[in-house]
Amino acid sequence: MSETEPWKSDNYFSSPWNYLPEITDSFNFNPELQVHDVTLRDGEQQAGIEFSTDDKIRIAEALSEGGIHRIEAGLPAVSPADEAAVRGIVKAGLESKIYAFSRCMLADVKLAVDTGVEGVVMEIPSSHHLIEKAYRWELEKAIELSIESTQYAHEHGLQVSFFPIDATRAGMVELLDDLEAVATAGHVDTIGLVDTFGVISPHAVEFFARNVRQRIDVPLETHFHMDFGMGVANTVLAAAQGAKVIQTTVAGLGERAGNAPTEETVLALLTMYGIDMGIKTEKFYEIARLVLDLAGVDQPSNRPITGERLFEVESGIIATWVNNVGQENLTEAFPYRPELVGQSGPRIVLGKGSGLDSIAIWLDRLGIKWNETSEVDEILKEVKAASLEKRETLDEDEFVKIVDQVLPGRR
Repeated sequence: MSETEPWKSDNYFSSPWNYLPEITDSFNFNPELQVHDVTLRDGEQQAGIEFSTDDKIRIAEALSEGGIHRIEAGLPAVSPADEAAVRGIVKAGLESKIYAFSRCMLADVKLAVDTGVEGVVMEIPSSHHLIEKAYRWELEKAIELSIESTQYAHEHGLQVSFFPIDATRAGMVELLDDLEAVATAGHVDTIGLVDTFGVISPHAVEFFARNVRQRIDVPLETHFHMDFGMGVANTVLAAAQGAKVIQTTVAGLGERAGNAPTEETVLALLTMYGIDMGIKTEKFYEIARLVLDLAGVDQPSNRPITGERLFEVESGIIATWVNNVGQENLTEAFPYRPELVGQSGPRIVLGKGSGLDSIAIWLDRLGIKWNETSEVDEILKEVKAASLEKRETLDEDEFVKIVDQVLPGRR
């Protein structure tokens, strides 16, 4: 990235509009913006995912090697296995700071303290309707538990990230009053902008962040879900309002539709906003494959950043672009290079959408001589028909079989 063209580097090419003064003048990014990974807790809450203790330690090690600043190792009170995982991750001596997750209950906090973590994310319902209907508590109970447990965590040396569940469906007045009560009588080091059900719009994020920041003078963290696909945008907008920590998960794993994905959020901040947090983006694919394999989860092949077929090109028009620009100018045909996120490619594949250049590229790669465009065109027609019948792209053996039929004796 250059000072004169911050939207463009050897590895990516975003829109120059992103950096216009009339766009950036309102930004207030924290110069120490950090990533807090919640894969081992919220990610595991995705239905059907069960990480073993060894799995969690392997994932934590990979996250730390990738430059993740903070790792939420889990909720020790859930089970002996979860407790063992938190303890094991603490003992691993990773570069990342290790946090536990805890309900605002003394027993949970005492266990978190005993595991040796540096900090704790402490949850409590914040919308009064959820307190009354889902928890069936009196409001006073939620406030009292929060004050007691956050104070205890602070007194025992833990950094306290206060996590008000369902904050975005609370009334703003009631939310701020409750947060202030806990911050005043208890203790909070940071407050999470928590969108438990993924229901806040990007246009409301500034309102949310501004009101909390003005009322309670502590750093903010983000925790946005993807129920309407807004988690990445909301996280970025909250960061632009000065949030110090963004909570994300590998490949967007998490409850229901998942959390804001680490990969998409970090890369958007880097390429569209010039915010480099020191995360090793070249490890994104490797880490995602580890986590998804251990989780037993399949994701779309064209998923942003980590999709296994993201850098395959079938369209004839795009194949021509890729061929013409070459490796040196690859970001003319892609927003970022595959290697920036640990992928390889691009790969020209053959299917119903292929064009003449696609066939020529494959013929040249295989050392098969052709003389006239009409020969390539005939192969293309057969490739399209075979691909349509297969309902998938063709492999090399299938392509060679077609070539032998159209151009016998050329190999």
